[in-house]
Amino acid sequence: MLKPRWSGVWLMSVGLLLVSLRPALAQEEAGIRVGARAPVIQINDLDGKPVDLGQWIGHKPVLLEFWATWCPNCEELLPRLKAAYVQWNDRVEFVGVNVTVNQTPEKVRSYVAQHAMPFRILYDDQGASVRAFDAPSTAFVVIVDASGTVVYTGLGGDQTFEAALQRAVSPAKPSR
Repeated sequence: MLKPRWSGVWLMSVGLLLVSLRPALAQEEAGIRVGARAPVIQINDLDGKPVDLGQWIGHKPVLLEFWATWCPNCEELLPRLKAAYVQWNDRVEFVGVNVTVNQTPEKVRSYVAQHAMPFRILYDDQGASVRAFDAPSTAFVVIVDASGTVVYTGLGGDQTFEAALQRAVSPAKPSR
């Protein structure tokens, strides 16, 4: 029988694993709602130091991916994220949020080095961002524009977020 303090972690682990194995969902089917204000929270880095998302959210576009080293959809998505980073890193903050289920900072560091992940990596050991962004699974991408509004959510390894990223970087001017 599970001890009460571990039951929540166990259920989250099983839930994330099961959801990460299903096919990609269409935009807006899960997670934080497109059009919502992005939550401004703190998430720890791999050294356990808090990083305030408020330094970017509401100031510049942000792409967040909720991921884990064991996630096949995350690995499938990685080349597309790297390509987007090369194109937009001077105008967009790229943040990989490790969900920490069956992870350690050392395991994450090793994976990041092995896969040459060029963006900022955070380690959500408290589950704060998973709750705040209502992340349904790993391979969940959220794009926030410079005003702090969620403009895209997607799930899975084959999602296409590039057009939303372009709109976040170069928002349309209102017509007169």
